Amino acid sequence: MRVRLKVNGEDRAIDVPDQRLLVDTVRYDLGLTGTKLGCGVGVCGLCTVLVDGKMVSSCLMLTALVDGATITTIEGLEHDGQLDPVQTAFLKYGGFQCGICTPGQIMAAHALLQENPHPSDAEIKDWMMGNLCRCTGYYKILESVQRAAAGDV
Repeated sequence: MRVRLKVNGEDRAIDVPDQRLLVDTVRYDLGLTGTKLGCGVGVCGLCTVLVDGKMVSSCLMLTALVDGATITTIEGLEHDGQLDPVQTAFLKYGGFQCGICTPGQIMAAHALLQENPHPSDAEIKDWMMGNLCRCTGYYKILESVQRAAAGDV
């Protein structure tokens, strides 16, 4: 089937099988490999993208269901050579170690700050609960989101 999308600000029209998952479309059809496939059941957060500004697990979404939508991936947060404040905060404050979960963590944090620019610590923890990390212990992730919200980037 032919699907039309706006991906990271660029209009795209691609042919995909009817049952193609959005994570596979993003990674393999569009070549945007920052989005990762982890658990495949929507609980780890590695595949997080924004669809029309809302955070989704792309491993659970059929590409056919997002025909006409605006998709933002980790690659789409950078504008004119400038990283998104959340990306900058993760770099500056060490919100990552191995980097596997980092794109999903950043996408989730970006979505949070779009919805609530000044979240409490409890709100950050609640929002980020769907993003698993096996390396950092979450303290630096929390600090990075706090700093991005405070504008300390």
